[in-house]
Amino acid sequence: MSERFDLVIVAETVLTPDVIDGAAQAGRLAVAVRDGLIAGVAPEREARDAGWFDLAGRVVDAGDATVAAGFVDAHIHPVMGLRLTRGLDLSGITDRVAVRSAIDDYVASLDGAGSDAASGDWVLAWGLDPAVFDGGAFGNDLLDGVDGGRLLFITLFDGHSALASTAAVAAAGIRGDEVFPDASSLGLDEAGRPNGMLYEFAAQQLVLARIPDLTFDDRVEQLRRLLRGMAETGIVAGQMLDLMDPDSFDLFAEAERRGDLPISVRISPSLFPGFTDADLERYVGFQSLAGRRWHVRGVKLMIDGTIDNGTAWLFEPDTRGESTESIWLDPSEYQRAVRFFHERSIPTTTHAIGDKGISFVATTLGTLTPNGTQHRIEHIETLPDDVLDQFMAAGAAASMQPTHCTHYTRADHTDNWSQRLGDARAALAWRTRDLRERGAIVTLGSDWPIAPYDPRGILAAAQLRRPAGRPEIEPVVPDQALTARASLEGYTSEYWRSVGEAGGIIAVGMPADLTVFADDPLHTDPDAFAETAVLLTVVGGEVVVDAVALVDAVAPADAVDAGVGAAGQ
Repeated sequence: MSERFDLVIVAETVLTPDVIDGAAQAGRLAVAVRDGLIAGVAPEREARDAGWFDLAGRVVDAGDATVAAGFVDAHIHPVMGLRLTRGLDLSGITDRVAVRSAIDDYVASLDGAGSDAASGDWVLAWGLDPAVFDGGAFGNDLLDGVDGGRLLFITLFDGHSALASTAAVAAAGIRGDEVFPDASSLGLDEAGRPNGMLYEFAAQQLVLARIPDLTFDDRVEQLRRLLRGMAETGIVAGQMLDLMDPDSFDLFAEAERRGDLPISVRISPSLFPGFTDADLERYVGFQSLAGRRWHVRGVKLMIDGTIDNGTAWLFEPDTRGESTESIWLDPSEYQRAVRFFHERSIPTTTHAIGDKGISFVATTLGTLTPNGTQHRIEHIETLPDDVLDQFMAAGAAASMQPTHCTHYTRADHTDNWSQRLGDARAALAWRTRDLRERGAIVTLGSDWPIAPYDPRGILAAAQLRRPAGRPEIEPVVPDQALTARASLEGYTSEYWRSVGEAGGIIAVGMPADLTVFADDPLHTDPDAFAETAVLLTVVGGEVVVDAVALVDAVAPADAVDAGVGAAGQ
């Protein structure tokens, strides 16, 4: 062998397909990388005898760590999230008094500092849990007393609704009779006046358009920091399913001009109701856009909203008489868009949360003439058996977020999501195991910023059906727990299957996207794995995160045997 390698990694455990299938690994394995691809996988002794270490530009001895195929988050909102996460973080606070106290303290801190220069006179917050409304009507009476004259805009945790203060409603000129191109709506009080609730994105935009934006330069730097944070948790790539700011592609281009992105990003831009034929062609044109570590592939659509705020699409109304319609005023327009993209071999992925929405999307996909294009459905929160059958018949992939279940619902159904659905439908929550055992592709992700992006905690939640590190919390529908293998594959090989591409396995010819963990995700207690160290993140054959000692150039045979450069050395 005369060709050089860019990188060779040696470790006690390498999760090749055989090892994942249960085969014993006979000694330490070496993984060789060249030109962004895995060029060889062999026992350490064979690799040394073949001269791999002499031919490597860099050798990493990871000791008793575990090399996995790189983790991919199937659902992230990195550009939209920069705006959504401005201001006060209310995540995890479910008590009305505690939320109000946090808002009061935050407003006081801004008053003491003069103002929040980035948002001008606006006070921004995010992550509000609808549990703070105590089962009553949603509205800005929550802000009584702090509301006087203040321009407050608070995004609820699902991202599909927001709460504006009375002053903010007035500043935006909201009357209450606005007409939207989709099923977005405004909350009204008993007298028919706007109560500050803004349901879905078109309604939120009435206020968002008035809030001073972050500068382009700030957003570029925040995007780079965000992606770096993801890489440090072991993520090598993510699929961006954003609302698509007009300058989203410019942001990525500028971020990459300043240096390689910390992770790869696949962008599937969102298409909304009210599109024109010219819009459809424009989205086809987007498919040719790419940088070094970002590219556009696919289109994201939404058939409904969320159960939490009453905008999902259910066969029967929720307990408040809500969640009865699609976001699309004419759902056949959704079908037209899907057919258009399918005929051009462009994959779609559709947000569908309610049972009727899932059924409608699955039925739509089932009518398409097979042409090798893999389509996907996001979220799938409540799934009756007959709709599960439709899902399987459609051949769709499932993209699911385990922490949406474990962070925002409770086994005793005292949470807002469960109370809106009622016991019977809440018992059909996030049926990850049933989908996987029926043979569906099941990929996992976070939906950041709706939930934290760290995949280690998400793998634990997928297996435990409760938050990682919280054994005192009763699991939610525990019979839907995924196995360790299914959870691992949900972040690796199942992701690549969900987009109809090869990847996510450690084998010759596969992309050299790798994550090295201190512990083995297949055999480590899930709670413990949620805290394991990420030693190495490799994107396209290049080391992005390096927390393991490195041995440059040639490593002597006895030194490699002794584990020189092993983690902790």
